Amino acid sequence: MSDAALLKRTQELALEFLATLPHRRVGPAVTVDELRAALGGPLSEHGEEPLATIERLARAADPGLVGMAGPRYFGFVIGGHLPAALAADWLTSTWDQNATLYVSAPSNSVAEEVAAGWLLEILDLPRTASVGYTTGGMMANFTALAAARHAVLQRRGWDVEARGLYGAPEIDVVIGAEAHVTILAALQMLGLGRERVKRVPADGQGRMDAAALREVLKACDGPLIVCSQAGNVNTGAFDPLDEIATAVRERPQRDAWLHVDGAFGLWAQAAPALARLTQGAGRADSWAADSHKWLNVPYDSGIVIVNDPQAHRAAMTIAAPYLVQTGGNERDPFDYVPEFSRRARGFTVWAALRSLGRSGIADLVERCCVLARRFADQLRDEPGVEVLNDVVLNQVLVRFTSDERTREVIARVQADGTCWLGGTTWHGMAAMRISVSNWSTTEEDVDLSAAAILRAARG
Repeated sequence: MSDAALLKRTQELALEFLATLPHRRVGPAVTVDELRAALGGPLSEHGEEPLATIERLARAADPGLVGMAGPRYFGFVIGGHLPAALAADWLTSTWDQNATLYVSAPSNSVAEEVAAGWLLEILDLPRTASVGYTTGGMMANFTALAAARHAVLQRRGWDVEARGLYGAPEIDVVIGAEAHVTILAALQMLGLGRERVKRVPADGQGRMDAAALREVLKACDGPLIVCSQAGNVNTGAFDPLDEIATAVRERPQRDAWLHVDGAFGLWAQAAPALARLTQGAGRADSWAADSHKWLNVPYDSGIVIVNDPQAHRAAMTIAAPYLVQTGGNERDPFDYVPEFSRRARGFTVWAALRSLGRSGIADLVERCCVLARRFADQLRDEPGVEVLNDVVLNQVLVRFTSDERTREVIARVQADGTCWLGGTTWHGMAAMRISVSNWSTTEEDVDLSAAAILRAARG
């Protein structure tokens, strides 16, 4: 069989799957042992025809595929994939560009550059900031905090990339009480530690207390990194970014860095109806976001933005005699991310932004928030059901009388298959977490899903 025929059949299989997304069971319909049996077995000595391999993969994997890209997946703040972004992702695989250097992938380099300008415009962030395309929000946080580490130590005369942390001035790291786990993971990998951070109390919705931050900062006399949050992973609440920025900028020492973890919440900056939530975000030094959340770009696709391009590049870039690094104004993508060889992520982000435009992005974000409120409205009036959070964004936290009852309802909903959502523990209580992030979700999807949740609660 020719390559063209193989790819045509693969396209047919992909389209068949896409056609099922609006109505297929959202959760998997198979056990792990059944998947192992279907996908496993001994590796043959001489292999098999490519078409047989692809047919086998599609058949064996299908029962274990989660309808994550579909309209009724509400778990983990995961969006779907816009048609243009998915199509660009197919082309990206076909083109197979190694996005390390400009010389190895010129078109991706320029796509990244153009998309970066668009991102800074729609997010209303400093137009001179540098942008990197990472695997996701965790590596975006990692990259931003690596740039922060470089900058605050450089201001104390220490080259951390050359000398490491041995003997370096001790950095004070301040985070909110409900900072996302990826902040802690990034600090762990950067040698700054998870347990030595200074935590600032949060209010009942998870927002950092700005007055308490000022008190914490009084005890910080070393180089300083403050991590704030745009969009609490449970409630969707925003730290008071403007007040936090003011507190950090008032510090007498000029070696402070403010980072905003905005994996999904930063996209509110692009929506006029929600931009009030991000007031002050532009005063930070770095920002992290996920394109596979509200921009609905296929995995993997994170974004890091740094308002000090020199610190960004110093923390990331490397050199070797064999590398053909640009000496002009071309962009070498590996200067802005931790990876060397990597996928050409610029094409999908470019396609998503180009296809949506400014108003399309705003509508996507605002519509998801309206649908989240629709969820809350349909659930909160049921006896024994409590919506725990102020639904300010796309997150809805729901509790069913007790921890045991809540976990039981979540399990029933997942088993039912109408929709998929997960659980969390919030302020010591078990809760159902609903995240509305998909471009294709409709009012009908919300109504069907809310009805399935209420059936589970009444069962």
